[in-house]
Amino acid sequence: MRLWLNHTGEVSLREQLVTQVTLAILCQELAPGERLPSTRELARRFSIHANTASAAYKQLEQEGWLEFRQGSGVYVRAHRPAPRSPELVAEFTLDALIGELMAKARKLGAPDRLVRERLRRWLALTPPSRWLVIEPDPELRRILIHEMGQALTLPIDGCTPEECVRAGRLAGAMLVTVPSKAEEVRKLLPAGAALTVLQVHPVSAELLAHLQRYGPVQAGMLIGIASRWKKFLQIAQTMLVAAGLPQESLLVRDAAEAGWRRGMEAASGVVCDAVTALELPKGVFPLRFRLLDQPTLEALRKQEERIDRL
Repeated sequence: MRLWLNHTGEVSLREQLVTQVTLAILCQELAPGERLPSTRELARRFSIHANTASAAYKQLEQEGWLEFRQGSGVYVRAHRPAPRSPELVAEFTLDALIGELMAKARKLGAPDRLVRERLRRWLALTPPSRWLVIEPDPELRRILIHEMGQALTLPIDGCTPEECVRAGRLAGAMLVTVPSKAEEVRKLLPAGAALTVLQVHPVSAELLAHLQRYGPVQAGMLIGIASRWKKFLQIAQTMLVAAGLPQESLLVRDAAEAGWRRGMEAASGVVCDAVTALELPKGVFPLRFRLLDQPTLEALRKQEERIDRL
């Protein structure tokens, strides 16, 4: 069994061992029933701590790749483990493809160093395959992901600015953020990383115009406000009071709290974000406010189209 371990890399030695033993099994370099070196031998051969080798073997045993035989040693299981979820199916399939690549490369006599270099080059040339919304507020992030998802086809993920600097977090992603966070996010990104700044409706002004489209506010009217995004609740409440509604005519509900829907059917309408609108009780009229306008979504769609042509 051939291994290469980077003692100064970001990936732990244990994880490197786990990955490489798995690939060796998948590319049939390690056959079913084959005995592996002992943890002491592995530690001596590759200048690692015996506890590191032991931890890697234990993880591989738990994942179903290896088995411990009392008084005999560590062996490759006769049968590969069956994946228990769609995510693991995808992982196993990719690992099998990588294992097949490694086996063919070694058969051709290509050194592992060259294979790694070529893989890095191809990964660098791979076009983006997903969107990444960088936003610290989890509820605002959730709303943005939902609105983008209604118009775009690529997968959309989200993270905080602090999380985006983690290894591999930005790989294959087109990065987006809101104007108020753009400067902070740019400071964290690698030099030259592209960042799209979403054109977001100014909530205070747009919300008032949004309400006026549904007619003037009348005395005695009960208006609901619902969202998990606390800033939305604050702004909507301020704007409705400015529009002439007394505070007692407002039914303000944090949609993250239990029982928030109770009494909503009594409201003439409920001011809400696009996500909360989907969760309102039946029969309640949503005064749905969207953060992203059509020109913004159209610009994002055009970015996807350019990728499709690559």
